[in-house]
Amino acid sequence: MNNFRKQSLALLLASALVARVCGAQSADTPAKSPILGVVNGQTISEDDLPPQAQGQLKPLREQEYRIRKQALDNLIDQKLVEEEAKKKGISPDTLLQQEVESKVAEPAEAELRAVYAVQREQLNQQPFEDVKAQLQQTLKKAKMQEAVQEYVAGLREQAKISILLAAPQTLVSFDPARVRGNAKARVMIVEFADFQCPYCRQAQPTLKDILAKHEGVVALAFRDMPLEKIHPLALNAAEAARCAGEQGKFWEYYDLLYADPASLNKDGLIANAAKLSLDEKQFSGCLADEKYKGQIQQDSQDGMRVGASGTPSFFINGIFLSGAQPEAVFEKIIQEQIAAAPKGH
Repeated sequence: MNNFRKQSLALLLASALVARVCGAQSADTPAKSPILGVVNGQTISEDDLPPQAQGQLKPLREQEYRIRKQALDNLIDQKLVEEEAKKKGISPDTLLQQEVESKVAEPAEAELRAVYAVQREQLNQQPFEDVKAQLQQTLKKAKMQEAVQEYVAGLREQAKISILLAAPQTLVSFDPARVRGNAKARVMIVEFADFQCPYCRQAQPTLKDILAKHEGVVALAFRDMPLEKIHPLALNAAEAARCAGEQGKFWEYYDLLYADPASLNKDGLIANAAKLSLDEKQFSGCLADEKYKGQIQQDSQDGMRVGASGTPSFFINGIFLSGAQPEAVFEKIIQEQIAAAPKGH
């Protein structure tokens, strides 16, 4: 198989994260932690390691999975092409030439000029005619790679493929009192976030759209992770949200905090409570006593343990997702988790 075709097949990486473990994490289901050592009869498990050490292991497992998944997808695509070529009694090279390369048209002049307009600075302002052949070759190669992707995707749709390689999953507990939606939903998104974090605020419309689209099937659990060193108002805001939760208004208060980042100072926190008609004395007393500070710090420690090094961090049925990602990224994992759920779950 020539270099172009090998490179094309190497680019065919399916991004599906197929999981064998199904279902939302339970707040009271203990995680199974491997025993790492025994000292005078006392066991040391992975859960006993410092949170930072546990968090550092997470990206290593993610990287191991990505390398395996990429290699697996490459092999699957290669086998599909080889099998299709064998059915037709031709070589894989000939198959791709007949089914793909011969059908890819040469880039039109207008396409080349459009690419040139975008890349002119990278091309050191060279005249169009001087770089036309280079642009033509690059664009033709890109079109062929896209065509190969589409062709092999069609082969995948017709084939019976079982992916047994599972994406790494982490059992993350949550507080049923801070769940938006069905606490027993098939897909639970556990969010570690900071009320002063602009990226957490950016993720809110996406989360609301997902919950509305999958009502009863997907739920959101919130856990605190105030980054106090860079967000000095985040801890008080987290305490205020918990105090509002005492009066049954956690999510309403959560929405107010993200809707108005200027309301995170003390006066703003009190004003938000008034907007929700909370008992002012109870709310102010709760806030002054720092009643939930210890629980908030425990949330942060738990987040570090499972690899949430920044905010927002999400665990979708235990599958880690970092940052304010596009809705399509969430949707892909959600659909895979719904498909993986046993019937009746």
